[in-house]
Amino acid sequence: MGGCMKFKELLKEKRPLLSDGAMGTLLHQRGVDFSECFDALNLTNPALVADIHRAYIDAGSQIIQTNTFGANRYKLAKHGLENQVAEINRAGVDLAQRVVLASFKDILIAGDVGPLGVRLAPFGRVQLDQAYDAFLEQIQALSDAGIDLLIIETMTDLYEVIEAIRAARAVDPDLPVVASMTFTRDDRTMLGDSPEKVARRIHEAGADVIGINCSGGPNQILRILKQMRQAVPDAVYSVMPNAGWPEQVGGRIMYPAAPEYFGEYAQAFCEAGATLMGGCCGTTPKHIEAMAQALHTNPRPCLSDQILVISNNHQEVTEQPEHPTQLAQKLAQGQFVVAVEMDPPRGFSTHKLLAGASLLAEAGADVIDVADSPMARMRMSPWAVCDLIQDKIGIETVLHFPTRGRNLLRVQGDLLAAHALGIRNVFVVMGDPTAIGDYPTAMDNYDLVPSGLIQLIKQGFNAGVDHSGADIGQPTSFFVGCALNLNPADPDNEIKNLKRKLRAGADFILTQPIYEIEPAKAFLEQIEVALGGPLPIPLMVGILPLASSRHANFLHQEVPGITIPEEIRVRMEQAGENGAREGIRIAIELAEQIHTIAQGIYIMPAFNRFDYAAEIIEAVKSKEPASR
Repeated sequence: MGGCMKFKELLKEKRPLLSDGAMGTLLHQRGVDFSECFDALNLTNPALVADIHRAYIDAGSQIIQTNTFGANRYKLAKHGLENQVAEINRAGVDLAQRVVLASFKDILIAGDVGPLGVRLAPFGRVQLDQAYDAFLEQIQALSDAGIDLLIIETMTDLYEVIEAIRAARAVDPDLPVVASMTFTRDDRTMLGDSPEKVARRIHEAGADVIGINCSGGPNQILRILKQMRQAVPDAVYSVMPNAGWPEQVGGRIMYPAAPEYFGEYAQAFCEAGATLMGGCCGTTPKHIEAMAQALHTNPRPCLSDQILVISNNHQEVTEQPEHPTQLAQKLAQGQFVVAVEMDPPRGFSTHKLLAGASLLAEAGADVIDVADSPMARMRMSPWAVCDLIQDKIGIETVLHFPTRGRNLLRVQGDLLAAHALGIRNVFVVMGDPTAIGDYPTAMDNYDLVPSGLIQLIKQGFNAGVDHSGADIGQPTSFFVGCALNLNPADPDNEIKNLKRKLRAGADFILTQPIYEIEPAKAFLEQIEVALGGPLPIPLMVGILPLASSRHANFLHQEVPGITIPEEIRVRMEQAGENGAREGIRIAIELAEQIHTIAQGIYIMPAFNRFDYAAEIIEAVKSKEPASR
């Protein structure tokens, strides 16, 4: 039986087939610089490549992939080798065949085809027919050399993978084709396609096996596999994950997932419906050996229908929502959450801002709230600040989103921009009037009140449509906060506005700062009576640490909504030059009391004293277990 027919027969049995792991990782470990052409080693250092093939066969691989991942005209041109496409690919197959022959084992050889390394139209200059020609050239050389199957892998563009499949079918309609895509951290391709869409398109294009490779570690790929199988339950699947997300340590690229971890996941992949499996970047023969041992221990068919819930009407599977934000998860788990507010800088320098954010993250803050033009003063865009903090510091943010000064077009465009940057926690407020700020004559209009914006986000964008009902491509997954004053001048009106926000779909509440617990408690009881039960969403109560007696008097006398009891003002006055220390003590006392009425605190550091906020966070976090 020929290799092509044998592979297809093995697929029908649905028993696990184990391929190999990374080639590039091992070549680099053995001294080959990333700047060199790995594929050319088939000609210049075949012994090195053969040694790696041999190691994977010894580890238990039933299929080995040729060292031809980048052997197409576009990638080879970067090394001046574009005229050696056929020679390099043939050498890769011949090398693998000789290793298999010497092993005296029944091993299949897969021709490995990676992405072209160029952008395709409509996102780049390379046209689809040019991509098709490049794939045709490489696949023809691999087929002529005698491969048993073709693995098209690490694709990020559906247009590209479909051209590769089309070229493979033109070369040999009977050649088995595995077509595999890679996904980013949000479980979508680089161009935003969902696992369900990828599975359907690859299946329709005629691939024999739908694959997922590279991406993150086994956990993410298992999750994506289940989504794909839900969309196309009758297809055959392949999984070849990275050994986790890569990290740079001491100038070296390191992958955290150990071989034993891959062994644990091998059976899970099989049960979830993956027939072909192996490894990608960071994996070694030890990873493959661990998978081989796990599969040998439980030699069962790779299929488990009970993990799927497939409707009988065969309707199109809807897009899967993105995972909840970390803030949403912590609140849902009942954790006491600490949020800290930061103002964007007045200029474009972000060094102090990032230093402050780093301090807060190290102290244990759960999330950083970024204000938008506080006091109507010109500052850097909070979108940029949120993106910088999340990217550079690694802590999640909440974007303050005022409705004032934005028409419907800008509101919706700004929301899409936030989501594209990975900013999914938003706090909807009216915003400060421009009359009090740097530009009192600036436009102050708005098309939506806060409850209207919450409704637009939760019932519109999060459902996949804009304000006019037009499709926005895929639903957003915003987690939306609203404001509440626990010391309102008009309690009935405050409750009425809160009801509107709750009906619109608000997910959590941030309050203005308080300085005594009993009035806040009393107002919350009033709210419960009006709602006919407790607040249905988490509440995070504001704390603004006092810096001095003068600061306390200013807030009490001049800031609407803030009342500081005489006892606190006296304490601050008596503290004198130690007012800031007393303010920290008061804030910590309040935080302990807030534990009894809310699920978190929202610290607003005065005068950018993030060190004070860090001290409060550490005190609160150290007492958390005892308070639960």
